[in-house]
Amino acid sequence: MALFWCMEVLPLGVTALFPVVLFPLMNIMDSTKVCMEYLKDSNMLFIGGLMVAIAVEHWNLHKRIALRVLLIVGVRPALLMMGFMSVTAFLSMWISNTATTAMMIPIAQAVLQQLHESQQETSPVGHVAESINKAFELQEVPDKADASQETPKQEEKHLTFSKGMSLCVCYAASIGGIATLTGTSPNLVMKGQMDELFPRNNNVVNFASWFTFAFPTMILLLALSWIWLQIMFLGFDFRKNFGCGANASMKAKQKMAYRIIKDEHKKLGPMRFSEIAVTVLFLLLVVLWFTRDPGFMPGWATNVFNKNGKSYVTDATVVIFISLLMFLIPSEIPTYLCHNRIPVLPALLDWKTVNQKMPWNIVILLGGGFALAKGSEESGLSVWLGSKLTPLQNIPSPATALLLCLLIATFTECTSNVATTTLFLPILASMAQAICLNPLYVMLPCTLSASLAFMLPVATPPNAIAFSYGQLKVIDMAKAGSVLNILGVLTIMLAINTWGYSLFDLNQFPVWANSTSAASCY
Repeated sequence: MALFWCMEVLPLGVTALFPVVLFPLMNIMDSTKVCMEYLKDSNMLFIGGLMVAIAVEHWNLHKRIALRVLLIVGVRPALLMMGFMSVTAFLSMWISNTATTAMMIPIAQAVLQQLHESQQETSPVGHVAESINKAFELQEVPDKADASQETPKQEEKHLTFSKGMSLCVCYAASIGGIATLTGTSPNLVMKGQMDELFPRNNNVVNFASWFTFAFPTMILLLALSWIWLQIMFLGFDFRKNFGCGANASMKAKQKMAYRIIKDEHKKLGPMRFSEIAVTVLFLLLVVLWFTRDPGFMPGWATNVFNKNGKSYVTDATVVIFISLLMFLIPSEIPTYLCHNRIPVLPALLDWKTVNQKMPWNIVILLGGGFALAKGSEESGLSVWLGSKLTPLQNIPSPATALLLCLLIATFTECTSNVATTTLFLPILASMAQAICLNPLYVMLPCTLSASLAFMLPVATPPNAIAFSYGQLKVIDMAKAGSVLNILGVLTIMLAINTWGYSLFDLNQFPVWANSTSAASCY
């Protein structure tokens, strides 16, 4: 399955169905147990999260948020780049990285095109050419040589900035996804593997704990990415990048670019009832997720909806509840008094829209990963692989985690990040048990490292979308991405060894990770 996923011999979702056939035939697991792995709690969390994201996209709420933030930030080069990165990262925390990139790059290209056109219109060369008297056309014009030199320079500058803007959007989409548990598929794979491999983990990884750990990591990595891309594509002149001391020509150019964003925002009109309803439900979802079981205090699900001290409500329960409300609440304010009969109003979400936009192949891929992990556990393969990695016990724990993060970050460049986490996490969990290391100390950073696919166009769909606009070359992405990969791994290592260390109590081997192979850890 690893070979088929890496080589893409078959579609990823089709390969994920192999355990349904092969595990019963090989006497590893019976068919009923295998099939139950394909729609676990993590899958329902994924489906519910995508339903909410589809509703946000369907009513263009994400576009309104994006344009509003860009109007606040402005169009000066460095701030424009920061604005696009911030909006893209925020949106990809809640909707798919691919959808975010597909929406944001056309907006970025339109703004850059307007900047370029206004630069040509306001250039001194253009004014000189227009002011020449037609009667003296045959005379030698000394500015022509300057014009021929200036135009290629402007074109090159525009192309370089366009490259930087395309990369900042696709990179921010990948970085933003790590901040929330539902932001990208590898996060849910990790959550599912934890519940599968360590059933007694006391729900140590939930929406609130993940956000507390990953959100600061995302902010730090996003800031470092912004600085690096600014240096690479705008240069070291930070004063100029921030628009300080801009001349009249530059100010006119920025004003025209600002106008195009304002016009796009104006086209959306005032917020409709459907957008307001989706916004309220979305905020309600986030509040319910955070307050369900915060950890530092009792949550609303701690004393309610439980039995014998065990909570029956999970993050999946909450998101499916909100999704169901979206199918029930109408998209327009009912006006029963104005009609003789009750009109049938469309709901905020309908199944046709969900069915068209839901990536069912990823749902099956997640299930296949959980089945593979369960089969590896049942057959003893995970324990055997973990025992072969016991020499790592002689290496300091931070060095072990660093090496594994670099391995995952390299591997995810040439294969799906979901497949990467699905393949490696069960092995890493067994290895951690074998060397008496808290499994979260390697599983968390390696999961985040699977999202560091920055070097190649084929590494992740956002990269492919950015590359499809034709301005980027593979070498451009490789140069920018290689440094970002290193920065990403170092940022993740800083996070897991500082606030992550105390948040998840990583200094000791947890009771929930106890097994026969880890009996000597106590």
